[in-house]
Order: sequence, then structure tokens, then C-alpha cells
Amino acid sequence: MPQETILIADDDASIRELARMYLEKDGYGVVTAVNGRQALDKIKETNPALLVLDLMMPEMDGWEVCRRVRAEGHLPILMLTARDDDIDKIVGLEMGADDYLTKPFNPRELVARVRAILRRGGGTAVSAPTSKARQLGNVSIDPASREVTVAGERINLRTKEFDLLLTLFEHVNIVLSRDQLLDLVWGYEFYGQTRTVDVHIAHLRDKLGGSSLSIETVWGLGYKLMAE
Repeated sequence: MPQETILIADDDASIRELARMYLEKDGYGVVTAVNGRQALDKIKETNPALLVLDLMMPEMDGWEVCRRVRAEGHLPILMLTARDDDIDKIVGLEMGADDYLTKPFNPRELVARVRAILRRGGGTAVSAPTSKARQLGNVSIDPASREVTVAGERINLRTKEFDLLLTLFEHVNIVLSRDQLLDLVWGYEFYGQTRTVDVHIAHLRDKLGGSSLSIETVWGLGYKLMAE
């Protein structure tokens, strides 16, 4: 298997080198960028498997880098934020980041998050139990091609949105708590950041608008997928 390359974009040299050391120790190739513009150049030059992106950088901040990356493709993004502020995390997820870490962070946790995001990228972990396409109401989901259609029309889902919908399909009419969804979809302990689930559920509801499915909030418990 070819070595996967991780791009670290951060203007703090100590963070870049610490992340490089731990990621290389885990077997990844690492390239770095010191600002947002350089990050975009490095993406074109190296075609990384994942981008570790600091929000606060000179010349071009992480928000703008994320926006441009998402406009062109589905490169996985792990955002770094210096503030333990829910709004930064929520906006980052809404812009298309796959995950986030708050500085200062444990470098071992960084490696675990990178590994988990890349594992999800191939779609194997969640889709392994169900390889055949499934139909529920007017919605069809195909784990092999990772395609979802509503009344025959394909809808575009990000990696985590697809994995979350597939998990709900596999537990239709069953209430799943936020912690259960974090474990099933993200595949590792997410330090209680259940707001991540709420953001992705909101995205799915928007994209499934007009379908015969609904994602019901069961207050105090979690969510369940239902068909009309």
C-alpha cells in the first residue's frame, strides 16, 4: 500500500514539527505549509490524503482554505482551532471539515483522528456489514458505490454524512444515542463532542428534504430514522 501523505498547514513551527514527528512515526508521509496560500499550492503539488488545517493563519485563513478546497473536491480536512469555542467547531463542520481538534492537543490524539478519518474515507468500516444497495421509501443507498438517490435523483453527501445515513439505515426505527452514533460512525471516542452529531444530522435533514424519510429527534435519548 502506498504511503499516504498528510499536509499540515499551520504558521506555528513547533506545532508543524510535533505533528510531523508523530505522523511520520505512524508511517505517514508529511508535507507542511506555513500559510493558507502555500497550503493550496501544496495540495496541487502533492495531492495529499488529508489536510490538517489551522484556522488562524496569515495571508489566507483556514476558513477560506476550507471553502476553496470544498469547492473543488472532497479532500478530508482536520481543522485546528486555538479556541475552545463551539461556534468555531460548528462553523468548521458546516463548511465541510471532517473533524476538529482544539489547541493545545495531544499529538497521539491527532494521529488517532487522522487514522480514523482516512479509514472512513474508503467507506469500508461502516459499510462492511451491508454491501448491497438498500431501499427505504423513495431513498436508495449503495455502500459499494457510496451513492444515495431520492426518487431516482442522486444527492451529494460528504463522507461522514454518508456514513451517518448508512448507520441510520441499518438501525431503522431504532433510537440511537449521540454517543452510539459517534462510536458507530466516527469509530473512536470523541471526547463527548456530541454537537458534531447534531450538525451532521441537520445536514442530512436538509439533503433528504422532499424524501419519504425523516430523522426524528427523541428528546433526551437521540435520533431514529423513520419512513412514511
